[in-house]
Amino acid sequence: MKCLKLSIVATVVAAAVAIGSASAIAADAAEQFYRGRTVQIMVGFGPGGGYDLYARTLGRYLGKHIPGRPTVITQNMPGAGSLKVMNYLYNAARKDGTVIGTFARGLVIEPLLGHAKGTAFEATKFNWIGSISNEVSVCAFWHTSPIKSWEDMKTKPHTIGGSAAGADSDVFPTVLRKVYNLPMKLVTGYSGGGADINLGMERGEVQGRCGWSYSSMLSQSRALLDGKKINIVMQLALEKHEDLPNVPLIMDLPASPQDKAAMRLIVSRQSIARPFAAPPGVPPERVKALRDAFDATMKDPDFVKEATRLALEVRPVNGVDVDRLIREIYASPPEVIKRASEIER
Repeated sequence: MKCLKLSIVATVVAAAVAIGSASAIAADAAEQFYRGRTVQIMVGFGPGGGYDLYARTLGRYLGKHIPGRPTVITQNMPGAGSLKVMNYLYNAARKDGTVIGTFARGLVIEPLLGHAKGTAFEATKFNWIGSISNEVSVCAFWHTSPIKSWEDMKTKPHTIGGSAAGADSDVFPTVLRKVYNLPMKLVTGYSGGGADINLGMERGEVQGRCGWSYSSMLSQSRALLDGKKINIVMQLALEKHEDLPNVPLIMDLPASPQDKAAMRLIVSRQSIARPFAAPPGVPPERVKALRDAFDATMKDPDFVKEATRLALEVRPVNGVDVDRLIREIYASPPEVIKRASEIER
C-alpha cells in the first residue's frame, strides 16, 4: 500500500512537472515570436469616440505585458458601424497573433438574430482576448429637446441619431420603439460614431442618442453633462449604474415575459462593453499570451492611473469569460431568439 501511495505521488509530481514544462515551452515560444514584432489594434470607428479612446489607452501599456515586449500600434478602420473591421479581422487579418480588434459589441449577436446581411464571421470562433469594462449605456437628449423623461419619450415625437445597423446607437432605440410603440424616428448613417452623433445633436439634426456609453460620456463629453447640455432619461443595461439611481432602467419597464426575455438577450451585450478579439486560427500559446497580457494590463498601475485620469471605467472581463458569455448567448432558446430578432430591427 505504501508503495502504491508513493507511486501515485510520483505520477502526480511527474504530471505537474510535465505541465509546467509545457507551459514554459509555450511561453518561450511566444516570447521568441513576439520579440521585435509589431501588434496592431484595429478600431472599428473613427478617432475621437469611446472605442478609439479605450483602444489607444490599452495600446500604450499592452506591449510591455506581452512576452517579447512587441511594439503596439492602434489604427482606425471605420465603416458600417464597425462591421468592416469585424469582417476584416475574421477573414483578412493575419492569424499569427499580431492583430487584434475592437468593434461594436452589438454586432456580436447580429447573425444569431437573423441579421446576417453584410456579416462574414462566426462570433463563437473569434479568439476573445477580454473586455475592458461591462457597463451601462443611456438615452440622452439635447437640452433644447422637449424630451426630459421616459414619459416624454412615450408621448412626444423625437429624433434619435445612429451610426449603422447592429451598433448600439441603432439597436437600442429600435427595441424601445417597437416594444413601447414610441413616437421615435431613427436617423442613421453617422459613420464616425458617437462623436459625429454629438455634432448632429449640437447642429439640431437629431435630438438625442440611445446606446450612448455612460463611461464614454463621462470621459469625452463630461462638459455637456456638467453644463446641462444633455439630459439622461433612460439606462440600458441589466442593472443600474450607481451614479444614476433615479434614472429608469430598461429591464424595470413593464413588458410581457417574452419581451423581457428578448430584451435581456439583447442587453446582455453590455456585459462585454469594450471587447477585444483576435482572429480565429491564432496558435493557442499566442492567444494565451495575449489574454494574460490583457489581464496584466488591467492591473497595471500606470494603465489604471491613466484610465482614471481619462474617466474610463475599468471593470474588466477576461477572455475566457467573454468566450463563455458569447457561447451562452448563442445557446439561447429559439423562441427568445425569434422575439429578440423581431424587436431588434
